[in-house]
Amino acid sequence: MRLVIMQKREKYKRLVRFFLSLLNVAVLTGIYAWFWFHYYHDRSIIGTLYFKWGHYAILVLYGFLIFFFGQVYGAMKVGYLRVMDILFSQFIAVFFVNAITYIQLALIGHWTFGQHLMPLVWMTAFDAVAVAMWALFARWFYSVIYPPREILVIYGDRSPASIIAKFSTRRDKYRIRETACIETETDEEIFRKIDRYRAVVIGDIPAQRRNDFLKYCFRNNVRCYTVPKISDIMLKSSETINLFDTALQLCRNRGLSAEQQALKRFFDVLVSLAMLIVLSPLMILIAILIYLYDRGPVFYLQERLTEDGRVFMIYKFRSMRVDSEEKGARLAAKGDPRITPVGKVIRNLHLDELPQLINILKGDMSMVGPRPERPEIAEKYHKVIPEFDYRLKVKAGLTGYAQVYGKYNTTPYDKLKLDLYYIENYSIWMDIKLCMLTFKILFQKENTEGVDPSQRTAADPKRKSIY
Repeated sequence: MRLVIMQKREKYKRLVRFFLSLLNVAVLTGIYAWFWFHYYHDRSIIGTLYFKWGHYAILVLYGFLIFFFGQVYGAMKVGYLRVMDILFSQFIAVFFVNAITYIQLALIGHWTFGQHLMPLVWMTAFDAVAVAMWALFARWFYSVIYPPREILVIYGDRSPASIIAKFSTRRDKYRIRETACIETETDEEIFRKIDRYRAVVIGDIPAQRRNDFLKYCFRNNVRCYTVPKISDIMLKSSETINLFDTALQLCRNRGLSAEQQALKRFFDVLVSLAMLIVLSPLMILIAILIYLYDRGPVFYLQERLTEDGRVFMIYKFRSMRVDSEEKGARLAAKGDPRITPVGKVIRNLHLDELPQLINILKGDMSMVGPRPERPEIAEKYHKVIPEFDYRLKVKAGLTGYAQVYGKYNTTPYDKLKLDLYYIENYSIWMDIKLCMLTFKILFQKENTEGVDPSQRTAADPKRKSIY
């Protein structure tokens, strides 16, 4: 009976999220409205007399910006992200919206920078309290309606420990209750287990067996999480055509079109040039600090791979000792002693990557794309994962889908899947969104950590599977 009730509630999940998002926008817009009517709309301050529709336009624009930045940074994803992730995303969204709002008001009122800033600072403080209260309420409200799902994990010859560990980090959302191994149990036995759950995780198992379980879950309205194969990502981006009397899926497999490449190049030049101009004082300061620490070279040049396997020299601020690779190339590890004090700071904030803006202007890289890999490490990955070269259908990127949604120590196989999803679903809006999301991950420690000592990479064949 409880299972039936929960299944009926599932159809209203998007509606619940929508109304919670609407509440968030309404509260923040209401706070802005108070400051607008009690301070900013005064003609002596703004320089313009606003009438009824003018007030509405100002408030609607603010509400739209809150909604837009909230969507970009995932600030409305109640039940999907952790409470702290939602709070962090909310703070970033509010910061950007209030900064844009101040610029807008300053232009209207012809203020010099800093004039009439304090009311907006106070407003941002009230916003911070409001979003904190909203996030806690929204999470509580959502958890009452949608308690954690009890899940069955179906796996094959590969251990499910990794996927179970990932789901276990969100015990507020998922509860792994049981496992089923296709190597030791029949399909009928697994079907009976599925009947006891409203959600199933299907690991990396042979396609035929996976299809059988997927169809059974579909027939019985059981939510199903699957670990995608590389071919699944290709099929997902395929185009449905009706050339004959049967449905066909067309996979073009060509990378980016000529128009997409031209638009992407224009975006790269425009953004990288602007960033170089704005960030040049910071880059000069970093260069001075690196040199003063050990009088060594400021920049670190290294061979990397980009589109079609072409080798180029990447520019980075040096974050390790000069003799860091005397024993050969290897990925940075957590607490790596080779990293200098200055290097630790700039790596944590990704500031060591800033000289790559020069690579982007030169055309070696793009603002967004797969991480540029070292040829010798890529070759070792290729021996274990033959599809690893698929990433080279586009230029390497300063940031990218795998860099934003993965972590530094995400397995190479998972990074490959993320990169392929980007390549197969590319759009200029995706590039813009990933650039905006990059600002968020600069302050998230888990995205800057090195490889865990227990994690295997292609450069270390003695450790656990890189899958």
